[in-house]
Amino acid sequence: MSVEASTKSFAKEDVDRKWLVVDADGKTLGRLATKIASLLRGKTNPQFTPHSDTGDFVIVVNAEKVKVTGSKMDTKVYFHYTGYPGGATYTKYRDLLEEKPEAVIEHAVKGMLPKNRLGARLFTKLKVYAGSDHPHKAQKPTAIEI
Repeated sequence: MSVEASTKSFAKEDVDRKWLVVDADGKTLGRLATKIASLLRGKTNPQFTPHSDTGDFVIVVNAEKVKVTGSKMDTKVYFHYTGYPGGATYTKYRDLLEEKPEAVIEHAVKGMLPKNRLGARLFTKLKVYAGSDHPHKAQKPTAIEI
């Protein structure tokens, strides 16, 4: 007596995507980034399939008000290498937060996504804005609390 169990594998066309708004005001950077990465991958959806894009679109507002714990404000450093001799650049967290606060959240979330074509596709669904305004009102996004 054999019972066949079938597992439904969802494709990206089978998923009804939502637009979600996350307010980063006063949130810890790492904890916020893990939740956002989980939403982008679709791990909160019952249709989650690891090899397919089943996640939602995420809009992050108030990126300049994100917090870090301890002394990371002065000691955390972002490294970039251009590929040329002497092309290493080091940027402090405090400086990057002042110049381009969106990059802080984008960098943290990108590091938590898969390092392949799927991860690159998921990253395009992340929209980060320094202030409280965003141009995605037409999509009627839902505000969620993290």
